[in-house]
Amino acid sequence: MARKKKRIRQQEAAPLPEVRGEGKAMKHLPVVIILIAASILILMNLGNIYLWQDEAQTACIAKTILTHGVPLGYDGKNCFSQELRKEYGKNYAWRWHTWLPFYVLAGFFAAFGTSTFVCRLPFALFGIGTIILTYYFGKALWGERRAGLLAAILLILSVPFLLLARQCRYYAPMAFFSIAGLYAYTAMLDRRRGAPVIFVAASVLLFHTNYISYGALAATVIAHALIFRRDRLRPALLASAVGAILVLPWAIWLATMPYREMHAGHVFDFRTKAYLLWLCLAHTAKYIFPPAMLLLAAGVYVAARYRRVRTKPAESDTRASLALLLLFSAFTMLSISLLMPFAPFRSLAALIPVCCLIMARIVGSSLDLSPVLGLAVLFLFAQWARMPGYIYEIRHDYDGPIEGIVTYLNEHGEDRDIVAAPHEDLPIKFYTKMRVIGALTGESLSDTGKADWIIRRRFVVEGREYQVMQLLAQRMSPDDFEEITLEGYPDIMYENREDPGEHRFRTDDRVPPVVIYHRIHR
Repeated sequence: MARKKKRIRQQEAAPLPEVRGEGKAMKHLPVVIILIAASILILMNLGNIYLWQDEAQTACIAKTILTHGVPLGYDGKNCFSQELRKEYGKNYAWRWHTWLPFYVLAGFFAAFGTSTFVCRLPFALFGIGTIILTYYFGKALWGERRAGLLAAILLILSVPFLLLARQCRYYAPMAFFSIAGLYAYTAMLDRRRGAPVIFVAASVLLFHTNYISYGALAATVIAHALIFRRDRLRPALLASAVGAILVLPWAIWLATMPYREMHAGHVFDFRTKAYLLWLCLAHTAKYIFPPAMLLLAAGVYVAARYRRVRTKPAESDTRASLALLLLFSAFTMLSISLLMPFAPFRSLAALIPVCCLIMARIVGSSLDLSPVLGLAVLFLFAQWARMPGYIYEIRHDYDGPIEGIVTYLNEHGEDRDIVAAPHEDLPIKFYTKMRVIGALTGESLSDTGKADWIIRRRFVVEGREYQVMQLLAQRMSPDDFEEITLEGYPDIMYENREDPGEHRFRTDDRVPPVVIYHRIHR
């Protein structure tokens, strides 16, 4: 009986038979189309919008690798902290994030130089790779090419994913290695040769990209094997254990970071954790998986039964595949709510392709019921994801406050100048060679009295920023500084954010322009 089940499983895992006369070119045509579409949407106008605060932190730290060999939080002139110097340890070695994204970006800097486009390029390539990988994973997971194609199309239409993929940050690699790990695990279930090695590699690389997602992946495969595939529990445990052993030294080192000191009020607060979990669910419903998809699934099922349309039975393998995606989603949200002090949308990056894989099944059933209905669902999803606004962004110029500030400083300032910028100081540190004093770096503010330039923005995000703004106001004399208005560069809170709720697809000309102050040298 066991041998019979194994034979059936192997037959289901076998590749789909090719249509007679279908050549290799036609077989790979979907991948080529996906690659072209993804590349256009992710790479087009990639370097137009200047880096915002978090992106600039990644870029500044990556640059230290070129001179010191390891990622540092201080380069001898400027500090790159946003947590009052708690993110790095002895000799400024960075430990708030794991290091793989920094080394990848440093390699691109070494090969192509430093620019906004180069900063985002490696992460954009990971985003394109995630879309391709989602196609292959969907095809293997659901047993049909159409399901993989629909999952990739949905991911291409997901503007929140495209925004994350265009960020100089770890989001796209995190999604890529998460999908690679899940894909390798399903291959382990089918006893594919080399699958355990690929799973270990993907999980280790995921840890060195984002350790919270690593925990979610490990918990998912163990729980799934325990519930659905006891016959493959031992290999799953063994592969997970090997990965854990390989990352253990780094995990111990990262644990020495004073996390509790930085966020003591959030670590053991149950109400905060419950709120963060609710926030993860809210982000998912608002930006990733529209609740209407569940209504659509129910409606398609009822309509199919009413019209007696033949539908594919929900076999055990299908239920197990769906459970794998749901388990990963659940463990991701639990990890974020338990281990993080807040739940930003970007922390759910790995969930987007997983949700697209689930939605692909629903859209596929809609197409079976009515091709017009299925195409209408894809069109409405693109509208819901704000694709028209995104298309406008990648076809037009965008001007933000940082672009205006650094352009003016580079044209009228000197490398020896001192800049006081309480808010969004890191992009100025990346784009100029000046000494920049920020409010969140934890460094001495004594040099603010010598500042040649003072950047007073309209927005204050952190309490310490407000304190520094007050300090600067006390030290500024109208006789010592000239006011400079940077027309055409609106003083919005950030250059631009990756969060779809805060992202701007076009220059906001309704906001007053940025105003900076230059010391008058007599």
